[in-house]
Amino acid sequence: MQSTTIPTPATRITNAFTQAKSEGRGVLIPYFMCGYPSPSRSIELTVAAAQAGADIIELGIPFSDPLADGVTIQHAGQVALEGGMTINGCMDIARPISLQTNIPLIFMGYYNPILAYGIERFCQTAATKGICGLIIPDLPLEESAPLQQALQQHGLSLIFLISPTTPNERIAQIAKAAASETGSFIYCISLSGVTGARTNLPPHLQSFIERVRSYTQEYSLPLAVGFGLSTPQHIANVTSYADGAVVASALIKLIDQHPDSEQVEAVKHFIKNLRI
Repeated sequence: MQSTTIPTPATRITNAFTQAKSEGRGVLIPYFMCGYPSPSRSIELTVAAAQAGADIIELGIPFSDPLADGVTIQHAGQVALEGGMTINGCMDIARPISLQTNIPLIFMGYYNPILAYGIERFCQTAATKGICGLIIPDLPLEESAPLQQALQQHGLSLIFLISPTTPNERIAQIAKAAASETGSFIYCISLSGVTGARTNLPPHLQSFIERVRSYTQEYSLPLAVGFGLSTPQHIANVTSYADGAVVASALIKLIDQHPDSEQVEAVKHFIKNLRI
């Protein structure tokens, strides 16, 4: 009798990239901060983005010392924390989103709160709430094994980040680590510095992606680009040479610019325009 492999939550990430590629486009990955502007509204906005065509969604876990975040995401995180948002609260936000949509959800957060919560407990709970993977900006490759192993045990993936200043030898090491699991991709940071919407893309971006690709292509690892993307033109440019694009600060600014009654429709319209 032929054995079959049971799909894991992380498999859904791979499927999202495969589906987008078959449609001749890049994967669109919007970011929403859990609890911003409120817990219930963050659920509504995320579901709206999924309905409008998002392929994967990042859910931010607010943290008091977000080293990689620019002022916009810092603001959203502070509002969420002041509203009482916790890791358990983020889990409670993920669950109804996963029940209302079929797209993969990825938590993006910092390592200290996860350590305090307990690695095994965090991974187990995340899996039951519909999470498929995790992005930890302040977790270096050398210290990632315990978390990566725990995630894999629960069918989740750890997504690694690479910046333009990452040496080639390290890119090769990260690619090998990412290739050891199901559902992973490489998150390519478009520039050195913090997050934040920008008017123009860095001139070096395409050559940077090509450099990373030279180390990841043997593993068929998808590459997604984040930090600074904010317009349909940015998405079209980036997805002409990368497999996906992340939009974060521009979405939070959009939410800020609209009254409560218009936020859901504004997000839907924005995502539809970005989906190339």
